[in-house]
Amino acid sequence: MIKLAVFDLDGTLAESKSSLDPEMAALLVRLLEVTQVAVISGGAWPQFESQFLRNFPNDERLKGLSLLPTCGTQFYRYDGGWTKLYAEDFSDADKQQIIGALDRALDETGLRPAKHWGELIEDRGSQITLSALGQQAPLEEKKSWDPDFSKRNRLKEVLQPMIPRFSVNLGGATSIDVTMPGIDKAYGIHKLREILHIAIPDMVFVGDAIFPGGNDYPAKQAGVASIRVRDPEETKRVVEAFLACLESGSRP
Repeated sequence: MIKLAVFDLDGTLAESKSSLDPEMAALLVRLLEVTQVAVISGGAWPQFESQFLRNFPNDERLKGLSLLPTCGTQFYRYDGGWTKLYAEDFSDADKQQIIGALDRALDETGLRPAKHWGELIEDRGSQITLSALGQQAPLEEKKSWDPDFSKRNRLKEVLQPMIPRFSVNLGGATSIDVTMPGIDKAYGIHKLREILHIAIPDMVFVGDAIFPGGNDYPAKQAGVASIRVRDPEETKRVVEAFLACLESGSRP
């Protein structure tokens, strides 16, 4: 029996930077009634609050929910309110070095946008994220900017030698995430195992980027049974399948 269902956020539970719709929230609340649930995302905690929690009831069922912003370098649990168990933040000097390198990489690649929506570079505490069209870019603009990953891979190739002490990874549709080495969704999976005392074979991971180079792939590499989905609509069908099995007491 699955003891922990783990989900990516953007592209899996909701469209990029968009709120969960009521149907998805209702399905996840039902899932919390039969098993534990976790969400791992490169997004910061305020994004979880506005994008993920908005349509959830504020009740005891949330005690079965673990939220891991910035790929697990932060960990939140509910006990009448949301408590941060830890945060592995960069030093101020590290942040300045990374932000400066991201600025230079945009110029060196010629990828600094003529138009953008919101901040290009966001300090998420334990992660610095470049959103190439800005944090509030329209979804259609984001989807069409780099569908084959070539622009972000170019940015990564230029950026990594500038900051060799750090890891540079592709994030969402337009983003590059900079973290300490070894920080990815596999790191989040191992933190879940350590804190919840749930073995990896008792977990399942659902994400839209479970392929080599995709930001969900490290979860599969960590040994978690993984299900790749196209979009949130397909995720709903996966959650319904989990519910059909778990509510009847059989293994998916």
